[in-house]
Amino acid sequence: MNPVADQPLPALAGASRPQPRELRTVRQTTCCVVGAGPAGAMLALLLARQRVPVLLLEAHGDFDRDFRGDSLHPAIMQVLDELGLADQLLELPHRKLRRATLPASPPVTIDLSRLPGRFPYITLMPQAQFLDFLTAQAARYPSFELVMRANVRELIEQDTIVRGVRYHAPDGWHEVRAALTVGTDGRFSQIRRLSGLKPVITAATIDVLWLRLPRLSGDPEGATGGIGRGHMLLLVDRGDTWQLGMVIPKGSWPQLRGAGLDALRRTIAELIPWLTGRTGQLADWSQVSLLSVTADRLPRWHRPGLLLLGDAAHVMSPVAGNGINYAIADAVAAANLLARPLAAGTLTEWDLAAVQRRRQVAGPHHPEGHGRAARPPARPRAPLRNRAAQAGPVAAAHPAGPRPGAQAGGLRSPPRTRTPRTLRPWPESS
Repeated sequence: MNPVADQPLPALAGASRPQPRELRTVRQTTCCVVGAGPAGAMLALLLARQRVPVLLLEAHGDFDRDFRGDSLHPAIMQVLDELGLADQLLELPHRKLRRATLPASPPVTIDLSRLPGRFPYITLMPQAQFLDFLTAQAARYPSFELVMRANVRELIEQDTIVRGVRYHAPDGWHEVRAALTVGTDGRFSQIRRLSGLKPVITAATIDVLWLRLPRLSGDPEGATGGIGRGHMLLLVDRGDTWQLGMVIPKGSWPQLRGAGLDALRRTIAELIPWLTGRTGQLADWSQVSLLSVTADRLPRWHRPGLLLLGDAAHVMSPVAGNGINYAIADAVAAANLLARPLAAGTLTEWDLAAVQRRRQVAGPHHPEGHGRAARPPARPRAPLRNRAAQAGPVAAAHPAGPRPGAQAGGLRSPPRTRTPRTLRPWPESS
């Protein structure tokens, strides 16, 4: 007989109320990561390298979706280099963006080749290819497992602590019990919605239209663009094609579409005159994708047993392709700070708060920083020692482990934040 899930506890405000389910499987692990995007795949890889059992759940059947962030900045390439993965990654098809011309008056040219280090360029690589690479690297470690078509619908809660998830797969319902659940499921995060954590929404004044046009041999290289008539058009060199991002006023998509494709072709030609002869390739609205731009952040990225990273914690504007890079930096910080307490079974909410603090205090342009520092939790909770939710002995190390002397996650940098195992209460707030 298949097991049946426990009767649900009262849900937090904003969270779904789980119903009893007939379960195909009930399993245990140390860390359950929901969402195999850049943050989730990188976190799973770094934890697996540190022998922490990790289960990565992805709702889709593959990683292939249009216009996903695919610009890896020099700081992230340095992270991959410290993991010993950069050279392998660069063996895959990619483009190097060394120059960008901003549509200003007069135009402003950014020369990335003057940056120090091994990677004075932005690496352009389809995100599906990058995620395949990360998950293939993680699969070399016995402590890693990836499950595709796993649509997480419910959080498992006990005494206000998140103990895992229930997901629906093609063969039915499954349950995962974990010491830590990490939501890395993107800007439309189901985990964030179920958690009851409420974001602070920042007003967005733009939307973006994505489309592609052919690129010819005599065209400029790198990135360029044009501005006028209330629109900004950005072009990124993809080899045989240009990826076009047209920035339009928020909410103006219905009017633009109502004006017809001819009007859109004329606008492109006016902003970038040398594309005039190619706009006829734009034959149907199905070639145009609308990105409704939003920007928000969670004041707190965590609850006991739960941590949110990447766009699930802070949805970013697509301008400059920062989202993928911030997501990876989140994963690096989380792995450096959480691998040791996860392996030891001593994880506390203090550890989860330390991840957010590390990402916020270092500044927005540092691989470890993002915005301002958050206030600490009012009072640290007891360690999340749910022995039944742990996976038992840590898996044996894979022969291809991290470099000698590397820190948790396999990185030499950034420096660790001291996280005391015996905690004194925070003073009560007035």
